[in-house]
Amino acid sequence: MDTVLIGLLGGLITGISPCILPVLPVIFLTAGAQSAGKGQKPEVIEAPRSRPYFVIAGLVTSFTIVTLIGSLLLGLLNLPQDAIRWAGVAVLLIIGVGMLIPRFEQLLEKPFQWIPKRKVNEKGNGFGMGLALGTVFVPCAGPVLAAIIVAGATGSIGAGTVLLTVSFAIGVALPLLIFALAGRGLVERIKFFRSKERGIRIAAGIAMIALAIGLVFNVPQVLQRMLPDYTAGLQQDLATSEAGERALNLGGLVTDENRELDQCTNGAEELESCGTAPSIRGIESWINTPDGAAVDLEELRGQVVLIDFWAYSCINCQRSIPHVVAWDETYRDAGLQVIGVHSPEYAFEKERANVQAGVDDFGIEYPVALDNTLSTWTNYRNRYWPAHYLIDASGTVRHISFGEGNYAATEKLIRELLEDADPEVDLPSATDVDDTTPEMGATTPETFLGSSKDLNFAGPGKYRAGEGEYRFPDDQQADTFALDGTWDIATQAATPVGDSGTIRLQFKGEEVRIVVAGEGTLSVSRDGNAAREIEVSGTPRSYELQAGEGSLDGVIEVEVPPGIEVYSFTFG
Repeated sequence: MDTVLIGLLGGLITGISPCILPVLPVIFLTAGAQSAGKGQKPEVIEAPRSRPYFVIAGLVTSFTIVTLIGSLLLGLLNLPQDAIRWAGVAVLLIIGVGMLIPRFEQLLEKPFQWIPKRKVNEKGNGFGMGLALGTVFVPCAGPVLAAIIVAGATGSIGAGTVLLTVSFAIGVALPLLIFALAGRGLVERIKFFRSKERGIRIAAGIAMIALAIGLVFNVPQVLQRMLPDYTAGLQQDLATSEAGERALNLGGLVTDENRELDQCTNGAEELESCGTAPSIRGIESWINTPDGAAVDLEELRGQVVLIDFWAYSCINCQRSIPHVVAWDETYRDAGLQVIGVHSPEYAFEKERANVQAGVDDFGIEYPVALDNTLSTWTNYRNRYWPAHYLIDASGTVRHISFGEGNYAATEKLIRELLEDADPEVDLPSATDVDDTTPEMGATTPETFLGSSKDLNFAGPGKYRAGEGEYRFPDDQQADTFALDGTWDIATQAATPVGDSGTIRLQFKGEEVRIVVAGEGTLSVSRDGNAAREIEVSGTPRSYELQAGEGSLDGVIEVEVPPGIEVYSFTFG
């Protein structure tokens, strides 16, 4: 059930992600358009009611097959890894032209004339168009899809992987089906559209041709770069839940070589010590090295190393890479060695020529490893695009940052490590690259206190599982939480030990709520005002700390007695 639920939820989240947007116009229009049979008048024929289901069924079928075993099949057939994608683009173009020119579509359908005409109209065109869409369908890859991709790329496909893939595909299909049914419903309910079936077919054909041409020139990626990945937080929460850890078998990736990476906190503001950096292994080839020679981390001792996991079509990576390129150019002569580990999300990203084009487009001059079997990705237990691992001159991982943002903190730590490696180094001024990570809203993001989910702990010190002493920082940054007292940090919640402990929030938002469980009384104060009390009793549920009380910016302190578990804070 863990596998099924995590797959479904991961698919649903992916189905509403911004990377879905390029295919929506095609799905919306073609779901209500009719195939042109010989001797029929499309402008007076209603689209089959089953058409949206066949369109989405075709898309999900081909997407599932391509994601799970497409890479393996292409390898067995000795075909280029982007062959399926280009075939899909060609089919979209051909079907689009067919929708514009009925006689051309009739020629395409001629080999299937032995099938009853209704079946041709309902299945042949709609399902085939969906199959073509599935081969070029590139959603934002979260941890669930990453787990499927890793299994497919490494050939480690078992019953659990198949179950995860099928449930993920069903989850993706649901929001897309709703959109397809909306397109059909619009045609059915509005008389104007029912009398303009030919116009709908032309619009659908133009949309398909535009999508095909746009894919050739990577236009969807340019548009997606402008949009925030509003599903990234949901994907991360899903993967770091206990059920997610079990379903995605993330624990199975832990080895003696990478075990200590758990000691690093994602996006920490201070240097940490997280064990010797795992090796770079299983690389198919290298770009930007002399004669394609491999780079060995052992040979880089004495230098500071930044490893950047990326994929050239990943929208989040495309916004992150300018910062990495700037760090390389600025600090290369001061002792920084940047290594790009290109870990493909999809089969077409395994083609060296495609990666080389991406390297050229982004102006990357540092070594890039083609991790086509995701061996290094797996060795680092990574599951995010992009991901940055900062390694000191002795070969120890000192900082990890997943996803976009956190650039100022990462650069500050790069400078610290360079000075540690060479106290006499003359560092240039810090880089000045605009952070184009889209704004996700004007409120503090949901704040978790469990050790598996914390992202915005203010320190000082490290936030880790187990019992420990904490104190408030002298200067707490916005959108963070801090603790004071002795706390026991579990996977999902934090509990004070002995005397009561206090939580301080530096937040933005009119509404603030806390999720807690247990028995006791919370004492809550805002901006130093007199405290008020909240009675807590029972299983985890949400309690209101503030509701529409003026300024968006503020500080809340919550005194928590022993026996109460604090899970999270939400802001609105």
